[in-house]
Amino acid sequence: MSEPLSDFGVIGLAVMGQNLARNVASRDHKTSVYNRTTDKMTELIAEHGSETLVGQETLEDFVHSLAVPRKVMIMVKAGKPVDYVIADLLPLLDEGDIIIDGGNSLFTDTVRREKELSEKGFYFFGCGVSGGEEGALHGPSLMPGGSEKVWNWLQPILESISADDFSGGKCVTHVGADGAGHYVKMVHNGIEYAIMQMIAESYQIMKDGFGMNAGEIADVFETYNKGKLASYLFGISVPILSKEDPEGDGFLIEKVMDKAGQKGTGRWTAIESYQRGGELSTIAQAVNARVSSSEKEKRIEYSKLYTPPVSSHEKLDKDRFVQQLEEALYVAILVSYAQGFDLLEKAAEEQNWNLNFSEIARIWQGGCIIQAKILGTLQDAFLEDSEKPLLQIESIQQSVSAGWADLREVNKIGIDVGVPLYCIGAALT
Repeated sequence: MSEPLSDFGVIGLAVMGQNLARNVASRDHKTSVYNRTTDKMTELIAEHGSETLVGQETLEDFVHSLAVPRKVMIMVKAGKPVDYVIADLLPLLDEGDIIIDGGNSLFTDTVRREKELSEKGFYFFGCGVSGGEEGALHGPSLMPGGSEKVWNWLQPILESISADDFSGGKCVTHVGADGAGHYVKMVHNGIEYAIMQMIAESYQIMKDGFGMNAGEIADVFETYNKGKLASYLFGISVPILSKEDPEGDGFLIEKVMDKAGQKGTGRWTAIESYQRGGELSTIAQAVNARVSSSEKEKRIEYSKLYTPPVSSHEKLDKDRFVQQLEEALYVAILVSYAQGFDLLEKAAEEQNWNLNFSEIARIWQGGCIIQAKILGTLQDAFLEDSEKPLLQIESIQQSVSAGWADLREVNKIGIDVGVPLYCIGAALT
């Protein structure tokens, strides 16, 4: 008796691909895996192989191991590598088979690939995957885009592997046609850039403006994470800031070079806003902050030439400021989300996508990097009024109005103590 065929296949076994394949296999979906370099596949199977997770040494064997219509998820670097894998796959597939791109592909590439493959009788599905390595293994937030027919075929598998939202639902929904899933993931990453930059600015203003060390700032973030700023990003900031240097005195974060890079999705989001005429200042400024950060040598030279005047802050009430900062961050983060959803609305109109903003806020509630308590507020706001921009919905308007004065005060203090507030400043603007 021949061995039963696999329900699902994964190509590309870097950590994200490995963990996603393990996740699918653990939900009783037999999964075949393949990697261009066989060593990664054999190592994965040696450590985690089972009756439901099987490795294939050749692409031909991989394709033949899959039940039809074949469902193949590509987990490789965005750009040309995706096209190369597709080119290798097509001669081995049959019409009606499904290729799913689970990487951070640019949405225009997804639109192009979907059109090209549909003309050849194949289905192409772009699926944003958020949650990093842990999310991929235990439950990511998934943003699939493509035809409704393919969604119906993939829905049982994608729902089984995704995270839970605040109400116990699954953090996956059919976002829309062709490139909609990857577009929503791109904007998700842009918002992620902005929130991370706001956290960095908060750290710097407490450190440079009030002389607080990393441990004290971690305590502040821990308090924030118990309130309305509760989120994955604030949660992971606490152990990062609290980590002491194992090879010396002080905290490890204070020994890390202040030089950051970027992978491109935040930049794509900023570029999209300019091309579509959208106001996306918080995300654009987060990209600018990373560019400035990366130019470490230039900043060192400038610091020798310019000594900015800094006002005294010794008389400021630190405890009062910490409270103001919490309110200011809440408003600034709301503004960042509002700008992201405004861009999604523009794109939906121009691309003829039927995006459900309440559903998007819901599927970001678990498994993803920007999962946060605030997303429940956004989901309810869009249910309250799906026709208005977020900042015009009454409940959001009330929240912004309540914290607007604190956002102004934090920006004033930032100027006085000489701390650049790229994103918190952009939110006020």
